[in-house]
Amino acid sequence: MAKKDILERLAAGEMIMGDGSYACTLERRGYVKAGSWTPEAAPEHPGAVEQLAIEFSRAGADVTQTFSFWCHESSLPKGCKYTCDQINQVSCDIAKKIAKKYGTITAGGLSQTGNFARWSSKETVQKDLRRAVQILVKNDIDLIICEYFRNIKEMEWAIEVALETGKPVAANMCMGPTGDEEGVTVGECAIRMAKAGAHLVGVNCLFDPNILLEVMKDMKASLDLFNLKPYLMVQPLGFMCPDGGNYGWVNLPEFPFATEPRQITRWEARKFAREAYDLGIRYIGGCCGFEPYHIRAMGEELRDIRGKLPESSDKSDYDLSLHAKLEESFERYKDKGKESYWKDMAPCTGRPLSTAFCRQSDPVTVHKAIFKK
Repeated sequence: MAKKDILERLAAGEMIMGDGSYACTLERRGYVKAGSWTPEAAPEHPGAVEQLAIEFSRAGADVTQTFSFWCHESSLPKGCKYTCDQINQVSCDIAKKIAKKYGTITAGGLSQTGNFARWSSKETVQKDLRRAVQILVKNDIDLIICEYFRNIKEMEWAIEVALETGKPVAANMCMGPTGDEEGVTVGECAIRMAKAGAHLVGVNCLFDPNILLEVMKDMKASLDLFNLKPYLMVQPLGFMCPDGGNYGWVNLPEFPFATEPRQITRWEARKFAREAYDLGIRYIGGCCGFEPYHIRAMGEELRDIRGKLPESSDKSDYDLSLHAKLEESFERYKDKGKESYWKDMAPCTGRPLSTAFCRQSDPVTVHKAIFKK
């Protein structure tokens, strides 16, 4: 029997679980260089990339995405021994290998060119995008995800290129509540992505789950107003940044080397997954900072919807039954066997002089008055 494609599964009412962080996680593990964030680790250390993909699959991800983010010839670091085609081919090989073993959907990312501001020609931009997508088509990747686009016009051009492949196309803008880099509202961006033909519409990265859920509410309201019905998709940042700027966490003083205290907990990941599902979002995943245990927590939260648990939940006290028993025996475990204890928690940093917010010069999610000296 032929494997159902993602659109057939979504049409049947299935909720699709995305995977999580590659570049950020592999940087922490010593395989990606912060600042470059390029994916040459695929041919340099294929075992490391494959291991992370395995962890996401065991955590319940329905999708294995190729590690091809930001792979343009002009973005590769000086002295890189591999071409974009070589990097992307290994990335596709890894994704296909994991899909064969775990039955996941393969997805290939098509990201912004990084040259949109200086390339005024649509033909020039699309030539770069077509080159990037060719390797995905050659390897029969199941889903094309246009992601990390900051300008809706470039996104529309990317969707056009992606649709030429005949594959299902997802489109994720990389923006917060104030819209794209030119101030086009999130609602208009959603409408334009849907009208451009994207089958799935949403946002990814830069902003945390709480912020992007609010963005998705605005997008959904606008789509409903125009009676547009693409499937909704969200893959947020795994770090809390209510004090982020127009570039989200990139504007934080801690970015990129001291963001660990801001990482979301597995319980925050669970709350996000439930809220996203209740909002009508049917492709739910994560971006930078979403580790395999976050994806597993999301799968555990939605086990009533999905009718199953992730493979790696065999090593997880997902229903707190173990901690409920420990609570009976030890005072130090008081209330730790209750889900409400963890979901209502406001975690401490352990740093007496830490502050809730940085002094953001140009905030986009909170009023600038709170940052006055």
